[in-house]
Amino acid sequence: MKADVPLLLRALRAPQQLAGLPPADWDLLLRQAANANLSATVHDWLEQHGVLAQALPQAREQLSWAAVMARRHRQATYWEIRLIGKALAGLGLPLLLLKGGAYAAAGLPPAAGRLFSDIDILVPEDSLPQVEAALMRHGWVGTHHDNYDQRYYREWMHELPPMMHVLRQTAIDVHHTILPRTAAQRPDAQLLRASARPLAGDGAAPGTAILAPLDMVLHSATHLFADGEFDKGLRDLWDLHCLLTHFGAHEAGFWEALPARARRHQLQRFMFYGLRYSAMLLGTEVPPATLAAMAPDGPPPALLALMDALFTRALLPHHPSCRSAGSALADFLLYVRGNWLRMPPLRLARHLFHKAFLTPKNSQDAAA
Repeated sequence: MKADVPLLLRALRAPQQLAGLPPADWDLLLRQAANANLSATVHDWLEQHGVLAQALPQAREQLSWAAVMARRHRQATYWEIRLIGKALAGLGLPLLLLKGGAYAAAGLPPAAGRLFSDIDILVPEDSLPQVEAALMRHGWVGTHHDNYDQRYYREWMHELPPMMHVLRQTAIDVHHTILPRTAAQRPDAQLLRASARPLAGDGAAPGTAILAPLDMVLHSATHLFADGEFDKGLRDLWDLHCLLTHFGAHEAGFWEALPARARRHQLQRFMFYGLRYSAMLLGTEVPPATLAAMAPDGPPPALLALMDALFTRALLPHHPSCRSAGSALADFLLYVRGNWLRMPPLRLARHLFHKAFLTPKNSQDAAA
């Protein structure tokens, strides 16, 4: 592996290379991991590969404390999932978990050491009023009270305004699909729900479910590559790498079915990027036949060269040691791209104008 590859990527791709790492490099690795929200993940990964015992003692102690926090976080997640399930029990809906909550409840590889700020669920769009009311009766309240923000979420987005529990300060995002209403792509939310798999285990309340493997991978890629902010992009790319590696090994026909499923949900471009950069940065082993089947879904060569230049910068840890010439520009251009994908141009212009000028003014007036 090239010497200029960030230490964190070297740890994730080939942890055995860390044996004999000098103290200064261990310090740098810890800083990069903390910046990418991957400290506990690095602990579990090194332990899994028998390298943790060879780590610098001070580094091992710091990683171990991160692992303790992650275990406590996972226990709290199990408890929160049960309480959400209890709140929604009378609605006759499965508790369909997304992203970090799903990984934790199902014990999937990305859950190892993973920290996340909220629990995401998917419900039918016509059930949103009942779900919101049930959560409010059990202590969750909305966090965005500005009239414009309410309209933004309820008319244009793929979720309700985020809700937070008044006592526990835990957050929940209630989705009715996985991309904004204003996005060009239209994933089939009904198919996502119909294909979901029931879940049982320590992290599961009765009626808990998770997306089917193909759909979970597609959501992971879409969540990352339809976004415009990549400060935790490597953490999300690691999620995708772990899911691809796990389902590719344990789900019969997974690789063969992935391209068609991506097209069925209109998410093929995001999945193309997911496969490309997961393999490029983390060494994900994707079968050549799958790459060939996804190749027509990629951008033209000139645009692909530009995206390579942007994503290979933005997906690295946003630690000074991993930044290079063009990193700030890559962040900006991908932020513009993420907003462009989210809304049509005229609506986007109005939205950005409102958030830049009217929202701050309204906040000042309210505080006066």
